[in-house]
Amino acid sequence: MAASPLSVPRFRNIFIISWLIVIADQIFLLRWFGLSWEKAIADSLVNDLLLFGACLLMINSMRFYLPQWEKSFQLLFKCIVFTVLVLVFTRIILNALFHHNEEYKHFFDQSLIIRASLDFLLLGVITLISVIWFNWQEQQEQEKIKQDAEKLAREAELFKLRQQLQPHFLFNSLNSINALIGAKPDEARKMVQQLSDFLRGTIRKEEHQLVSLKEELKHLGLYLSIEKVRFGNRLSAIIECEKETEESKLPVLLLQPIMENAIKFGLYDTTGEIFIRLHASKDDGNLLVKVTNPFDPETYMGTQGTGFGLQSVQRRLYLLYARNDLLTTETKDNIFITTVKIPQTKTAG
Repeated sequence: MAASPLSVPRFRNIFIISWLIVIADQIFLLRWFGLSWEKAIADSLVNDLLLFGACLLMINSMRFYLPQWEKSFQLLFKCIVFTVLVLVFTRIILNALFHHNEEYKHFFDQSLIIRASLDFLLLGVITLISVIWFNWQEQQEQEKIKQDAEKLAREAELFKLRQQLQPHFLFNSLNSINALIGAKPDEARKMVQQLSDFLRGTIRKEEHQLVSLKEELKHLGLYLSIEKVRFGNRLSAIIECEKETEESKLPVLLLQPIMENAIKFGLYDTTGEIFIRLHASKDDGNLLVKVTNPFDPETYMGTQGTGFGLQSVQRRLYLLYARNDLLTTETKDNIFITTVKIPQTKTAG
């Protein structure tokens, strides 16, 4: 049920003040037509207070049922009925007050058409304002429902994207642990502990949308320590973070799939030791994160594409910031470069 416009203090005050002006104006108008102050005040108060009540009834009725524009004749009919009722009760009350004054009764009958026109006009204006108010409220409510639905859908998709990344990494880690159990049990136990810490942090982070770069890099360090156990000395990661970027905000768990993508195309397509570099800086108020990894052009052509990891990152950034230009990739001298730009002037959500 929509709220009445009179529930808004500002509107209510304007409505009351306007009605007092209407009463005063009618008193002076009737006085100008020759009625005494007594009759002019009584006439104006009775008519306008009854009209005031009719307006309240009209406004209240539209709270429960507001006809569509194609059925606006219903409102017109109501205005006519309320106008007639106001005039009938006004005449009954005034005749009771001035029942011995035939001259005033004659004046009332002669001014009936003018009274009806003015009452209908005032009632119509109030009705029109109320229709606009209730339609606006309905639009606001529909927009809120739409936004809530879109937000729920967006959050559901974001959650799904994050959940899809975990099994892939988890299965790889478990396979590595299985391979280490027999040959290097100490390394296997270490990896289990690191994996436990990583997953525990992941579960805690699921409740948040944005985290600081400092916190994200700390979590990324856990991930890299697990990967180093898997790949040994073949993997070297260099993380460079400018001081002013540490408190910059970015979507939670955004860097892990980017780094995983770099390791996949760096280690799987090359032999020997590789270096993966992550550099974070500020650029025009935005957080800029670049991840570089080497690749073999021959094998890379066979697997060209961003893969699910980077696709999920790009989709998350679009859902959070409504932009498709926040993740870019390029190749230069057998180096694959992934660049992510995180706006700092807008809260994601």
